[in-house]
Amino acid sequence: MASPFSLSGLLRVRHAQQKQAMAELAAANNRVGEIAERRASVEHTLEGAVGNKSVVTDAATLNAIAAARASTRGMLTELDAIAAQHRASADLAQAEFNAARARSIALEKLETRHAEAAAAEDLRVEQIALDEIASIAHTRGSASPPAVAPAASSSGSPAVPPSGSPAVSPSGSPA
Repeated sequence: MASPFSLSGLLRVRHAQQKQAMAELAAANNRVGEIAERRASVEHTLEGAVGNKSVVTDAATLNAIAAARASTRGMLTELDAIAAQHRASADLAQAEFNAARARSIALEKLETRHAEAAAAEDLRVEQIALDEIASIAHTRGSASPPAVAPAASSSGSPAVPPSGSPAVSPSGSPA
């Protein structure tokens, strides 16, 4: 059995940091989207006021319309500034997420290499055990007494062919 990955605690911390950076990035992107929606709404209001074809009959109404348009344009300028801040914040959050992801990836690669090395070590140990078992079985098999060849005589001298028949060599040709 291989040892556990020694940096697993740090990897969990890196994953937690990555999740936190991801949440901050999502919140920043959400703020950018909300500001874009507010700006679109204000812009629509301004276009509606400009497109209004009502006839202005007095100076007070004309001044009120001009003030409203100026106020709306000022609001658009403020929203643009806020949107720029939120985009900068989102860009920073994206950079932090990318950095957190890079730190996690480095540890994940180390963990993968560790797992591969551990698996190779387990296979090596298993192969050694199998080789040892095979060696023991082979040693026990060769320790048994040799079988007696049927052509050998009980006195231990080589078998002599009966007279009249030619002697045959091991290759099968007459000797």
